[in-house]
Amino acid sequence: MKDLDFARDRALAKDFLSNFADACGEAKYINILQEVANRKLRSIQIDLEDLFNYKDLDEDFLRRVTENTRRYIGIFADAIDELMPEPTEAFPDDDHDILMTQRSEEGTENVDGTDPQQKMPPEIKRFYEVYIRASSKERPFTIREVKASYIGQLVRVSGIVTRCSDVKPLMQVAVYTCEDCGFEIYQEVTARVFMPLFECPSTRCRTNRTKGNLILQLRASKFLKFQEAKIQELAEHVPKGHIPRTMTVHFRGELTRKVAPGDVVELSGIFLPIPYTGFRAMRAGLVADTYLEAMSVTHFKKKYEEYELKGDEEEQIARLAEDGDIYNKLARSLAPEIFGHEDVKKALLLLLVGAPHRKLKDGMKIRGDLHICLMGDPGVAKSQLLKHIINVAPRGVYTTGRGSSGVGLTAAVQKDPVTNEMVLEGGALVLADMGICAIDEFDKMDELDRTAIHEVMEQQTVSIAKAGITTSLNARTALLAAANPAWGRYDMRRTPAENINLPPALLSRFDLLWLILDRADMDSDLEMARHVVYVHQNKESPALGFTPLEPSILRAYISAARRISPCVPKELEEYIASAYSGIRQEEAKTNTPHSYTTVRTLLSILRISAALARLRFSDTVAQSDVDEALRLMQMSKFSLYSDDRQKSGLDAISDIYSILRDEAARSNRMDLSYAHALNWISRKGYSEAQLKECLEEYAALNVWQIHPNTFDIRFIDA
Repeated sequence: MKDLDFARDRALAKDFLSNFADACGEAKYINILQEVANRKLRSIQIDLEDLFNYKDLDEDFLRRVTENTRRYIGIFADAIDELMPEPTEAFPDDDHDILMTQRSEEGTENVDGTDPQQKMPPEIKRFYEVYIRASSKERPFTIREVKASYIGQLVRVSGIVTRCSDVKPLMQVAVYTCEDCGFEIYQEVTARVFMPLFECPSTRCRTNRTKGNLILQLRASKFLKFQEAKIQELAEHVPKGHIPRTMTVHFRGELTRKVAPGDVVELSGIFLPIPYTGFRAMRAGLVADTYLEAMSVTHFKKKYEEYELKGDEEEQIARLAEDGDIYNKLARSLAPEIFGHEDVKKALLLLLVGAPHRKLKDGMKIRGDLHICLMGDPGVAKSQLLKHIINVAPRGVYTTGRGSSGVGLTAAVQKDPVTNEMVLEGGALVLADMGICAIDEFDKMDELDRTAIHEVMEQQTVSIAKAGITTSLNARTALLAAANPAWGRYDMRRTPAENINLPPALLSRFDLLWLILDRADMDSDLEMARHVVYVHQNKESPALGFTPLEPSILRAYISAARRISPCVPKELEEYIASAYSGIRQEEAKTNTPHSYTTVRTLLSILRISAALARLRFSDTVAQSDVDEALRLMQMSKFSLYSDDRQKSGLDAISDIYSILRDEAARSNRMDLSYAHALNWISRKGYSEAQLKECLEEYAALNVWQIHPNTFDIRFIDA
């Protein structure tokens, strides 16, 4: 291998930084350096793609940068030191600047020139960090593919962050002063541990044969922010029968606090070995550990708040918002491969959108997240819906009832392997903060573990008093649970309460409890079978009459909708109040109530209405939103109502007539508008065609008169 000429490489780096022009023809890196000089930026990211696209590219230089990245960061930093322009804007001096000017004034007197440790290392003068970023064209490696041959090279790895340490200061340059001769001695620190100097190495102390005592000056030393994280392989990258591998990642400087546990990230960094130190080295013998020195972090799914819409996305969302049928389209774009369940999908869409959180003046909070429980017979695609929702949501955690303990859901107290202190590690509900937590097989959870969820669902916090740690963690998560009825399948001979088999305290916390029963019905079974066969043959859903929206577009639309905070206007107060009291009255009349209605149900109506208003990008809740919210609540038990009617022996036409008659008697009016009639019967699960049939049949019997154009109803009272 021929000798490397680092001076030549520095000249190449300098040439690249000063002459590289981006697509617009501007000097990209010179502009960045000017920003750094003005103290606007603290990090300089050099893209390998820019090096690759540079007109005077030296391919050997590019290869050397990729294969020996740690050294070339130093070379680029030296080149930047030479190129750094003068600041064009005034900025206040901080401690670092004052120290540096003082040192440069005193530097000439104190240094005797011979000792390398008295020369000021360039790191201490720098107020910026240099990162080299891998090109994003190729596929990132999985943790398993990063082998020994990649040591010292720049690699790109994808994975999920499982744990993060706190940000701590890491010493980069230690500065000592000698008690005898007063010289400043510098010691560069490159590893996690270092051996402090005790004797002054200056010429004066050596000639006088005095072992000058050195004092470490923390104020004058240079520290970096340092954070350690662990990333784990993604489930889809793990081969059969293996367990996921993990890798330690070190973040320094401006890259700290970029990741949190539960984030799916793509990191580019330098793969390096690190020997064990101290007592662990005696135990480990010759074995060393490896880690990734992070250079850049990219998140796969951005949080809703961090979503910045690009130009074309904004246009697309504006077009979608003007579409009158957007609510149906968005709902049908969720898991289009799953047949039917249109109202369930609408409910899940509202779960993704959510309602705004309300915080009152006295500090009381009213949650805005919707909680939904899907309870149904086996084989109605509950788990598939859950998995799909977790894919669409930017932050989602999926767990199953049997596989999670109460501690695993809330928080566990563990010993930190680095510091040996007791630390809190958040469970699934804490990881899903500001996201969605899906719990499958909810009915199979232990009763003790299920009580851990009660506080999260209403107060949205997890309170802990364990091992001397008393604290409260945020868990502002929307809960989506899937469960089977008590006997595996819904038993029609028993009451709904016996079938559902969940305590009322938990049931009242769910905004919607969706009962999905698997009934034998010739027409719908045929349609469903055709749909399933089609999906199997073509690996896609049959035509929906429009192109289903991609999950990324769905996320962008929902992030735009979540910025709106709708309020309930005065004129709707009475309407909502009467609707709620009506539901309570109905429940009081029946011997076996299907649902458990409390004031929480009223809050649920308000939340669902607000979510619907958000979807329309409206600042006020309309009556149609409240009607849709009430309809969804009725439809969630629809499969039961249809059964009740069969038992009571009423056919659909007579039932519609009795509904309308009761409504007219309750409001003490002889006239009933068609829109109102349709609203009332759709809540009971009847269609418009059945209403029209009923109107014609009873008009022929002279029970009421129908307006020829508007179809409004007027009762002829005998």
